[in-house]
Amino acid sequence: MFTKADIENYFLAEKQENALFIYVGIVAILLALLFFFLLRGPFYKGAALPLLLVGVLQLSAGITVYNKCDEVRVRNVYSYGMEPGRLKQEELPRMQQVNRDFVIYRWIEIVLLFTGIALLFYFKSKAAGQFWFGLGLTLSIQAAISLGADYVAEQRAHTYTKGLETFLEKLG
Repeated sequence: MFTKADIENYFLAEKQENALFIYVGIVAILLALLFFFLLRGPFYKGAALPLLLVGVLQLSAGITVYNKCDEVRVRNVYSYGMEPGRLKQEELPRMQQVNRDFVIYRWIEIVLLFTGIALLFYFKSKAAGQFWFGLGLTLSIQAAISLGADYVAEQRAHTYTKGLETFLEKLG
């Protein structure tokens, strides 16, 4: 049975995961700056690009979701007890969109992962390809981190959505 505690637990887990994403994004950005400005070789310049670009995405997405979690959690817990129709009108469509978005994110991350791996293998023994080797290495690492984190979040979102649907079906 879907309860207020399920809502609380879902958003608590979302908030914790996005706090981790914020830290990962900050570390990636700092590494990118270190690689680009201090180490400065072709390998490090190549490695800096995905670290910076994906790190900024991780940081901004993490901050956005983290900041919204409490507001949405409180609204949904209130709606559960006082206005369950609001869950059907607002939260269920929101979660259905979140679940569709995860499919898009997954495919983008898979393409980035395989692109990074392809660059790694193609440029691993080419002296003139150190930039691309560094880019491929950090691109594949960042894509794998994002893919893993989004997989966990996607599974959690599906479980939450199913619980929400079951609750709403029982209401009629």
